[in-house]
Amino acid sequence: MKAVLSDIQTGRFTRDWMQECNSGQAMFKATRRLNDAHQIEAVGEKLRGMMPWITAGRMVDKAKN
Repeated sequence: MKAVLSDIQTGRFTRDWMQECNSGQAMFKATRRLNDAHQIEAVGEKLRGMMPWITAGRMVDKAKN
């Protein structure tokens, strides 16, 4: 946590993030793909499918968006 705070305070986090964004976000997108492929996402989807009350009031229609 101290290292992260130091990165924020020194501006390193912002500099690195801006470089990542300007270069097409390759590392960010790779991390997202890895997270999407994680087993917990499959389990979560299965569990949410067992809870019809969750989808009844959903704000985003993934079929349209």
